[in-house]
Amino acid sequence: MLQIIDIPTEQTTAATDVVMAILALIVTIKVYNTGKDIDFKKTRIWMWAFGLLTFASATGAIAHGFQMSKLTNFILWQPLNLSLGVAIGLFVAGVVYDYRNFSLPRPLIPLLLVFAIIFYTVTVLIPNAFIVFIIYEAIAMLFAFVVYAILASRNKLKGAAWMAGGILVTIIAAAIQAIETIKVTFIWEFDHNGIFHIVQMIGLLLLLKGLQTEFHSRSKAV
Repeated sequence: MLQIIDIPTEQTTAATDVVMAILALIVTIKVYNTGKDIDFKKTRIWMWAFGLLTFASATGAIAHGFQMSKLTNFILWQPLNLSLGVAIGLFVAGVVYDYRNFSLPRPLIPLLLVFAIIFYTVTVLIPNAFIVFIIYEAIAMLFAFVVYAILASRNKLKGAAWMAGGILVTIIAAAIQAIETIKVTFIWEFDHNGIFHIVQMIGLLLLLKGLQTEFHSRSKAV
């Protein structure tokens, strides 16, 4: 019988993970509904990215929220880390797709999947080295921010400013997660993980707005 963990910050981390999973699922569905008839390739890339984030957040809620052995917790983190790594790789693919005017080099996604597997392998070889994920995410997000900032400044892609804003919020969220000493009490106690989830949810909404704006701009052009 699973028992809820008795550490307050782990409880709030699990709770915010649940909310993140629900929000990511909603974003996945909305991206599908908006983009499926306009650009199914782009829609699939972002659906998979957000879908994997949904899975990772739901798994994270279990890993943080319940008492379990170290072995069980370790096993739970394996698919979680792998799904996050692949999600970030697909995120980069989505950025490149927009930058190249809705085209993608054929070897890119396999190459990004290789990078994701390398990241995952490192997390297995160096347990608890979550900083590895933060560095991996930071490189991908900085690349994405620069690309969308350029597209927005040149007015080359509708919704690029929203995408850049969502990525900037994601970078801020990652920076918060990297500072393990951060704690905030607002009714409940939140540590760096819980705060990260809350900030990241704002980023998700901005990314959804950017994707919908771009899809709608092409639907009107048809």
